[in-house]
Amino acid sequence: MKDAIYNRLCESVTQRGGGFLLLVDPDRGELAEILALTEQAESAGVDAILVGTSFLMRPDFHDTMKELKALTSLPVVLFPGGASQVSPEADAILFMSLISGRNPNYLIEEQVKGAPFVKAYDLEAIPTGYMLIESGSYTSVEFVSGSRPIPRNKSDLACAHALAAQYLGMKMVYLEAGSGANHSVPDDMIQQVSSAIEIPLIVGGGIVAPDEAAQKISAGASFVVVGTRFESPGSFEKLKEYADACHPKLVVESSTSV
Repeated sequence: MKDAIYNRLCESVTQRGGGFLLLVDPDRGELAEILALTEQAESAGVDAILVGTSFLMRPDFHDTMKELKALTSLPVVLFPGGASQVSPEADAILFMSLISGRNPNYLIEEQVKGAPFVKAYDLEAIPTGYMLIESGSYTSVEFVSGSRPIPRNKSDLACAHALAAQYLGMKMVYLEAGSGANHSVPDDMIQQVSSAIEIPLIVGGGIVAPDEAAQKISAGASFVVVGTRFESPGSFEKLKEYADACHPKLVVESSTSV
């Protein structure tokens, strides 16, 4: 069905008050740990799994994707750093354009290279305006993309870029501080961007605690993305804490039913 994954994600936000997306990076950690984390995601309350990295090093990416998909009934959505990360084993793909930068390779060239594979694999494409936000550190995505982030104190620029994404027909906007960021996307920027646009807003990077994830949802994020918090052994129990923090409606329903 057309837009099945997109509609499922939007419905989850409506029902739960927000969404929690688990980012799995195939270049980080042991494969066994990645698979174990994926297997526990659904019972922890994760809404969908994003799979992607800034610079793919695994030659067996499609095989890894197949293993991941076999372990969960959650939507598995590609979050690609380039055309080489398009896989037939996914349910959908965030078909992103790095609209905060001016590097044509990530504005349109990688998209042109990847588009024939998206069609051939019959992947659901979710057009997404991707924006890098200054985080206090030089992140992998900033280096690989060769683009500068939007300054943290320039919410007006973020709003203008987000509106451009909406008017170009994109279905989502993604504010990205980057993996290992010193600072997450500012709450006031999230609030202003979410108020300016009428499409779902994803926020990721530098979110280090469940309370911080809850603040992003409260500020106006539709979805929060977290990945690196769960890459070390013994961290799986944190998944549910983050999921609960991103689902305020479920928490309220649970408290009122007691």
